[in-house]
Amino acid sequence: MNERLRKPYDPITTEPNIYRLWEESGFFNPDKLPPRHQEPFTIIMPPPNANGSLHAGHGVFVAIEDLIIRYQRMQGKKPLWLPGADHAGFETQVVYEKELEKQGRTRFGMDPDKLRAEILEFTLANKTFMENQLRQLGASCDWSREKFTLDPDIVKTVYKTFEELYREGLAYRGERSVNWCTKHQTSLSELETTAEERTDPLYYMRYGPFTIATVRPETKFGDTALAVNPNDERYKEWVGKEIEFQGLIGPVKLKVIADDYVDPTFGTGVVKITPAHDPNDFDVAQRHNLPTLEVIDQYGKLNSRCGKYEGLSVSEARKKVVADLEKAGLLEKVDVTYKHSVKLCYKCGRVLEPRILPQWFVTMGPLAEPAIRAIESGEIVFYPEHYKKIVLHWLRSIEDWNISRQIVWGIPIPAWYRERGTGKPPDIFVGESPPSGVAPTGEPSGGEWSKDTDTFDTWFSSGQWPFATLGYPDNADFKTFYPTQVMETAGEIIFFWVARMIMLGLYRTKKVPFNIVYLHGIVTAKDGQKMSKSKGNVIDPILLAKKYGTDALRMGLIIGNTPGTTTALYEEKIRGYKLFANKLWNVARFVLENTSSAEGITSEYTKNDTQRIEEFRGVVQDITKDIDEYRFYLAGEKLYHYVWHTFADTILEESKLILKDGSKEEKRSRQALLLQILTDILKLLHPFMPFITEEIWSMLPGVSGLLMIESWPKT
Repeated sequence: MNERLRKPYDPITTEPNIYRLWEESGFFNPDKLPPRHQEPFTIIMPPPNANGSLHAGHGVFVAIEDLIIRYQRMQGKKPLWLPGADHAGFETQVVYEKELEKQGRTRFGMDPDKLRAEILEFTLANKTFMENQLRQLGASCDWSREKFTLDPDIVKTVYKTFEELYREGLAYRGERSVNWCTKHQTSLSELETTAEERTDPLYYMRYGPFTIATVRPETKFGDTALAVNPNDERYKEWVGKEIEFQGLIGPVKLKVIADDYVDPTFGTGVVKITPAHDPNDFDVAQRHNLPTLEVIDQYGKLNSRCGKYEGLSVSEARKKVVADLEKAGLLEKVDVTYKHSVKLCYKCGRVLEPRILPQWFVTMGPLAEPAIRAIESGEIVFYPEHYKKIVLHWLRSIEDWNISRQIVWGIPIPAWYRERGTGKPPDIFVGESPPSGVAPTGEPSGGEWSKDTDTFDTWFSSGQWPFATLGYPDNADFKTFYPTQVMETAGEIIFFWVARMIMLGLYRTKKVPFNIVYLHGIVTAKDGQKMSKSKGNVIDPILLAKKYGTDALRMGLIIGNTPGTTTALYEEKIRGYKLFANKLWNVARFVLENTSSAEGITSEYTKNDTQRIEEFRGVVQDITKDIDEYRFYLAGEKLYHYVWHTFADTILEESKLILKDGSKEEKRSRQALLLQILTDILKLLHPFMPFITEEIWSMLPGVSGLLMIESWPKT
């Protein structure tokens, strides 16, 4: 028996050596696998943000995706697991802003090129750190194909998609109401907002002959109309008329319009229309050709249109305006029980300020239609299944996507503008560099082109990840490995990322980017609470792996983790699977101690051992079916119980008597049984616990190759 097996298993010293063997073998690269591996099987890794350490959610995706890849490799497939890293635009810039704050600096006022260079250096350092953590978790991905969302070829693909969308009229520059974060100084898409129900005062204010109710009296200086429901008999005589009254900073004239948007049961049934600071009001203004008057600036302060209130923050202005309304006898009452939903920035939690800004949008309806057809036809299957309805509902009610971000870090939008004179819209050119000579309108050139300073929403580039990483359209990898088979990721980014990959993949390649979507749930603390630094309950998966071994961590992240639900991660759980790893080690020691010196081990089993083998084949069949049908949590649990309670507690215990007092035939049969079952247990457990199984495998008699490319046990 190998001397290493006589000592307790030490994952800390063993795991780096095992991973080095795997990498040096070249078998992470599907092109270097033995000839039996022919049929491609592809997973594109959800690229972790290259701005920090891996968290528990990353641990889950590595455990699950590596399990799938190792299983398919043992099944004789030619699997590619392509790793990557995301520059994570807004997210990374927010992280770096915190670094600047620690240094007493701010990004505001910095030279954009200098800021971009600093963030790049920061990101690349973290990217290398993050990739080494993936190695620690046993990720058997093809590092030779590793991609970064800022790689030149990725950027080129992203630009090509944008240019095609623009040429087909699906990408457009427009002034629309957008969500603006006054802290981060950028617009955010609807998916980057959080909704919070709040109880705020509802102020009833006099507007000439009317009383209107609003939670935002400070925006009254941007009102451009009053609106009523066209079916509201109370106000029909006023529709189309203009009213004039004295406001806080002078006389006000407002036209009364009728629009179905108005809810007659809200307040008094008359509402003020403030297009620049309410997205619904903006839509009303578009329908009625109303002007927009911005009265709150990019920093959340009232501007020069607000007279004596100029320079006040929104909260300060609200208090001052309400007080002045009361003094002027223009405040009728205040309802302090009004409940409504408020949009917040998902990063800083500040209330978002609607603003009318020129932004780039993508018209999503035409992109959603092919995605809906692909999902409805079953071309894309979801685990768990109920996500199919969730995605279809979102796609059917999809709105245009704001892809502009007012940040330095990211992929610059390849658009150029040139003024054409007063009253004329500017020339727009989409491409990496502006043209010369005649303008796109056919008019003589009218001046210098200026570059768009915005960057793409990071989800626009990562939404093209599957086909961009494989080199669409001409690269051999794209032709071999696309469409991919599985997209495994967190359920919480189903709309951010998965749905957009489906839409953009179909748009560019005319094929679905993947056939199966497997969505794992959120990893929580032991008490079910979401992990957060503020709660002090964040658990670092890398630290747990260092303490108890990566195999124990992976088992703890897979068993009990049904798709789409939350799973708890806590130290006692991982410690329990470390005991299981120790049990497996001791089981292997017993088997090898009692078989390595045996002579003439037979495959002629006794009746009892034949029954044991048949029972085990049933277990193999059951586990294989579970993995094939994406029930990894059940497969892992069944393996755990078979190894511990059937093989160790029952078969090994009865083997002690047989090996001591049995006949020669019984002993040889039992030795063959023990070695055969141990051999197949190592194969079955390898996708779940790759390190310890590879280490034990190397000690089996007659073994010369790596377990990672062995054939899966026959069912």
